[in-house]
Amino acid sequence: MSKEQRTQIDAMLRQPRPESPRSVEAIRAGFEALMARMIVPDGIRTTRTALGNRPALHIEPDNGPYAGRHAGTILYFHGGGWVYGSPESALSLTGHLVARTGFGAYSVDYRLAPEHPFPAAIEDTLSAYRALLDSGQDPSAIVFAGDSAGGGLTVTTCLAARDAGLPLPAAIVTFSPGLDATRTGESMDTKEGIDPILTRESVEHTGAMYLAGQDPHQPMLSPAVLADLTGFPPMLIQAGTNEIMLDDSTRLATRARAAGVDVILDITADVPHVFQAFAGILDEADQALDRAALFLTQHGRLRTTSMATGQRA
Repeated sequence: MSKEQRTQIDAMLRQPRPESPRSVEAIRAGFEALMARMIVPDGIRTTRTALGNRPALHIEPDNGPYAGRHAGTILYFHGGGWVYGSPESALSLTGHLVARTGFGAYSVDYRLAPEHPFPAAIEDTLSAYRALLDSGQDPSAIVFAGDSAGGGLTVTTCLAARDAGLPLPAAIVTFSPGLDATRTGESMDTKEGIDPILTRESVEHTGAMYLAGQDPHQPMLSPAVLADLTGFPPMLIQAGTNEIMLDDSTRLATRARAAGVDVILDITADVPHVFQAFAGILDEADQALDRAALFLTQHGRLRTTSMATGQRA
């Protein structure tokens, strides 16, 4: 059944490509329409709020054993090439993580290019993290998660937090992260045509909007090839073999290992970019989210101190 599911999803994603680059408005509308087809789980509730200097969507368990008690907090960064996407478009991902972990989540509506190019998104995600810390949340119970461009933001926000002298989150989970604005990974070419969603042309089109003339050869734009990951928390990196940005994930994992970071590189065969969004439709998506939820609950639970023993629990 899984092979049939993968074939159907691949066919759905292989829409006719326009002969010329689409406008920002068309890209945004098309992505929102696609993500509106994803399954959002029952048992969650959402509230519009603000975090730092940006709007955010707060997602919480609404029923079952997790309702009313959160062992941790997910700070989520949505995908969309830093140009499109929203907390609403990522709700299938955040919702499934909340439903599986019992954590609450904040999905940040960070500013988008071309109106707000680099480093606006990182400024907003760092501000959101700082707001959680300022509210009294323990960093040992905060985890970063994100997909695609938002997956890249899990890493660059962690870099920015470290540079600012802030305590780092307990863990990072990143789905098909965008981590290399230099576009030098071999998969950019070897997976061209195999990837049913992205092409080199499409990611360079939106990437140029985010760069706005900046040199991509800097850690905050290409952490997979340039960042020092020393001191990073444990990381889970999930990607599929059918995506042009696969080497963004594999090279980040190599850099993390070299820096002494606990890292799990979780590659699923014959699935597309951010395949986890197809939870409830694709078996591999549900299985990957189960693994991500296990990782989050292992690393992101609030540690309490026993008054009697002084030991951490």
